[in-house]
Amino acid sequence: MATEKLRDLEDEAWRGFLVTHDRLWRSLEAGLAPLNVSMAEYSVMALLGEAGPKGMRMSELAERRLMSTGGFTRLADRLERRGLIERRRSPVDGRSFDAVLTREGRALLRKAWRRQYRDLRELVFDRLDDDDLRRLADIWARLDPGRQ
Repeated sequence: MATEKLRDLEDEAWRGFLVTHDRLWRSLEAGLAPLNVSMAEYSVMALLGEAGPKGMRMSELAERRLMSTGGFTRLADRLERRGLIERRRSPVDGRSFDAVLTREGRALLRKAWRRQYRDLRELVFDRLDDDDLRRLADIWARLDPGRQ
């Protein structure tokens, strides 16, 4: 059975993406480790931080995080047990819940944001110029299935 191969340039681009993603993910997660925050937890807290005091629907958070409902519920349970988020019944739909950062969650998120931004500058942004960043942003936009 013959298997179609990637062209050399395609293979180089794909492997470069995978290696870079893994390296960046590990470095960013290591930066958050002293704060006792995983990358998954950070991404949920960051979405809630951007949403503001009203928070965000649990179902929307799961969708934006590309997580199953069950997996997201377990992550939210951990954040809630740690006192970083609280769930409130939605004022729009009494059957659903919104997640909101607590005061402790907002304080931790500010520390995590500072760390994350510092690490991102060192690992990525200080190594690229504005033209590189524009090209990269354009590539991500073209690969977004929601924009087709």
